[in-house]
Amino acid sequence: MTWEAVIGIEIHVQLRSSRKLFCGNEAVFGDAPNTHVCPVCLGLPGALPTTNPEAVALALSTALALDCTVHETSVWSRKNYFYPDLPKGYQITQFDRPLATDGVVEFDGSDGPHSVRIRRIHMEEDAGKSIHDRVPGATAVDLNRAGTPLVEIVTEPDLRTPGDVRAFLGTLKHTLEYVDVSDCNMEEGSLRADANISIRRRGVEQFGTKTEIKNVNSFSGIERALTIEIARQIEVLEEGGTIHQQSLLWDDHTGEVRPMRSKEESHDYRYFPEPDLPPLRISKADIDAAGRALPELPRARRARFETDYSLPAYDAEILTQSAATADYFEQVVGAGAAAKSASNWVMGALQALMNERGDDARTVPVRPASLAQLISLVKDGTVSDSAAKKVLGFMAEEGGEAIQIVEAKGLVQVRDAGRLSEWVDSVMEDNPDEVARYRGGARMVLGFLVGQVMRRSQGQADPRRVNELLAERLG
Repeated sequence: MTWEAVIGIEIHVQLRSSRKLFCGNEAVFGDAPNTHVCPVCLGLPGALPTTNPEAVALALSTALALDCTVHETSVWSRKNYFYPDLPKGYQITQFDRPLATDGVVEFDGSDGPHSVRIRRIHMEEDAGKSIHDRVPGATAVDLNRAGTPLVEIVTEPDLRTPGDVRAFLGTLKHTLEYVDVSDCNMEEGSLRADANISIRRRGVEQFGTKTEIKNVNSFSGIERALTIEIARQIEVLEEGGTIHQQSLLWDDHTGEVRPMRSKEESHDYRYFPEPDLPPLRISKADIDAAGRALPELPRARRARFETDYSLPAYDAEILTQSAATADYFEQVVGAGAAAKSASNWVMGALQALMNERGDDARTVPVRPASLAQLISLVKDGTVSDSAAKKVLGFMAEEGGEAIQIVEAKGLVQVRDAGRLSEWVDSVMEDNPDEVARYRGGARMVLGFLVGQVMRRSQGQADPRRVNELLAERLG
């Protein structure tokens, strides 16, 4: 415990733009290799880039959602390096004058609330993709991704544990999804994170020599990789060794971190202003308009759900995991359902239905007003809770309103004392051993008997009245 880690994160986020950053090619995943390329993507002589305004708008929303200061003027630069999937021999990015600086992300860490400062957010184009398993004994290159618009989010070295890194990245991903600037699909490379890490003695202000972990495509992977690298650096230092500044490759299959190359410094890339693009200028009016257009962000919405709807923290956390689910819940309440009932149904039966169908809150056929009507039928006793779940399934498969389905399917809850008594008496006659056990003190048997009555009535019996009648009969 005499050592502590100092961790900063660089996150590349692919923007949800239909086109590439500097040309009109589609920015899509999964198409045949090298089908979305052009002279601009390939950097051919005479091909001139033009900036995609849709991508700029998405980058602006990203910066404002992370509480950054957006600069009215930022400058494009060329980052020069050689790699097979970079056909131009340089990447158009932003260097000394980025789009935005000085933001913050608040998250719930392992020991309470934490915050991470955002040093900068800049726009840049993506490189292509090297494919190592397509051609035996060779590496293939797919340039469809070359030119795809990205933002790079660079944090200050404010993180101290791998667990907090994972929590921070989860909060960041959640925020970006809420603002709808990216699908953040890590499997498709829409969100990629590199971690810079060094070790120092507790109480020492000076940073140690850092290494960078690259090629991590999951939050669990980055947590594991950091845990291993922290242990390695501590072992090296305690044995009197020296940490060398280098880039490390994380192998998710073997669970190993191995050297990749010596880590580059900014001067290695020979940055200079991009001669074919003017500075990027965004007016204050556009910045203000983008700020007003931002949706309510997850942490604020979660707090409001707890306050305005008196929901438990657990409910508020689950309901605000996606903007669509949170919207759906609020629409159910707006249609007249009690907040806690709406929460229970959205998190429970509706979520199970969506999982079964492969739907989400935007596509599930049962709309919020219809669910509110079904909840009302349960509340006034027209239909039992178990029967209502069947009605929900019919609503999704066949359409129609809840009351119509309840009547058409004969699911109206029976509260008539005569019919209930018949079911109760027949269940007691068919289960004499359980009746004897109850009367001998095994009170838990009551639940079994209630279940048998509900089964015999095909879910139509009022379970509250069934409980009462059984208790009376059993004595």
